[in-house]
Parts: sequence; C-alpha cells; structure tokens
Amino acid sequence: MMGLSDGWVTNIDLPRTAHMHALGNGVVPQQATHALALLDAISGGRSRAGNG
Repeated sequence: MMGLSDGWVTNIDLPRTAHMHALGNGVVPQQATHALALLDAISGGRSRAGNG
C-alpha cells in the first residue's frame, strides 16, 4: 500500500486511527522525492547550490 512494504504499519498493535495517521505522514517522503525529480528534470540536472 502506498509504496510501503507489507506490514509496515499493519503489523503494529495500534488503533486504526493511529495506523491512518502513520500512513498519512508516510506519504511526505514519496512526494518530496517526486518533486525533487521533477525539479531536477526542469533544471536539466544542474545544481543551483552555490550559484548565488
């Protein structure tokens, strides 16, 4: 589910609401990875660090 390994959240003895909260927070790293890949593609792979 959502790119996570089987049992990532469901093998933990927590209430369902806690499982949903953990899954909701887990989406952020995947979104950040996608956003950085898009920015890299737009910039042609050039690093902007130190170009100020």
